[in-house]
Amino acid sequence: MGHYQYECPDWEKNANYAELGGEEDLLLMAHVDETKGEEVWFLDSGCSNHMTRNKEWFSELNEGFNQTVKLGNDTRLAVVAKGSVRFDINGITQVISYVFYIPELKSNLLSVG
Repeated sequence: MGHYQYECPDWEKNANYAELGGEEDLLLMAHVDETKGEEVWFLDSGCSNHMTRNKEWFSELNEGFNQTVKLGNDTRLAVVAKGSVRFDINGITQVISYVFYIPELKSNLLSVG
């Protein structure tokens, strides 16, 4: 949904999606089996900022940044820095700006709200 069939990658596995009728929200979660668990990014439409616990991924990092974030389970975690993360995907370099560095975070979150 939301794109043309010719734009889809040629994967051996089928994609599954859930669609709700009427005015209800649609929830989508994607996961790639071939990556290590710490390298997985979860797309989160309820997340207000991009977040990771992997300090090595940052190409720029402002360590003077201090804030807290409240997670969906009502816990609060300290944001100790903010910066840009650089990825090389299929030979193309992508940069995600304004990523929070949270050492206590369990999963990487990419805000798609």
